[in-house]
Amino acid sequence: MNINTTNRSHKAKSVKVYITNRQKEVKIPTGMRLLVRRCCNAALVCENFPYDAEISVSFVDNEQIHELNAKYRNIDAPTDVLSFPLGENNEYDRNEETGAMTLGDIVISIPKAVEQAERYGHSFQREVGFLTVHSMLHLLGYDHETDKLEALRMREKEEAIMKRLGLEESASYVMEDDE
Repeated sequence: MNINTTNRSHKAKSVKVYITNRQKEVKIPTGMRLLVRRCCNAALVCENFPYDAEISVSFVDNEQIHELNAKYRNIDAPTDVLSFPLGENNEYDRNEETGAMTLGDIVISIPKAVEQAERYGHSFQREVGFLTVHSMLHLLGYDHETDKLEALRMREKEEAIMKRLGLEESASYVMEDDE
C-alpha cells in the first residue's frame, strides 16, 4: 500500500532503525549505533516527517560497496555511502505489521568513512553521522546530482541537522576565502 505523506502536520511517532554490521575490517565503536539512530531521527524531525518510519542501515567494507555501486549505479569503484529509497514523490510503502513507512536502505562503507574522517580532519563518528544524514535526505527525496541549487539546499540541510546533533562543522565542508 502506498501512502502519500504530503500535507500532514504531526511529527513522526517512532523511528525504527535496523542496523547490520556486514564488515570485519573496522571495529564499530560503542555508541555508533545510537548515533546512527539519532541521525535518522533528526533528519525526519527536520523534514517534519509525520509518520512512524523504518530504515535499514548496513555497515560494509569497500569491496562490498564497490560491488553494489557497480551493480546499481554502473560505477566501478567503491564509494562512501549508497542510498536505496523505497519511496517516490513523497509516497512510501507501509509495513502492514507495524504501520510504519518503510523509507529504504542505507549502506555505509566503514573503511571509507575512516579514511574520509582522517582526510577531512574530523572524528570517525562525525563522518558516519554525516553520511547517515546525507543518505537519509536521499531517502526523503533529495538529489544533489540533479542540479547545483538542489545540491546547495541539500548541503544546507545536512549541516543544519549536524549542528542540531551537536556534531561541529568540519573545515572540509567550508569554502575557502579569497583573501
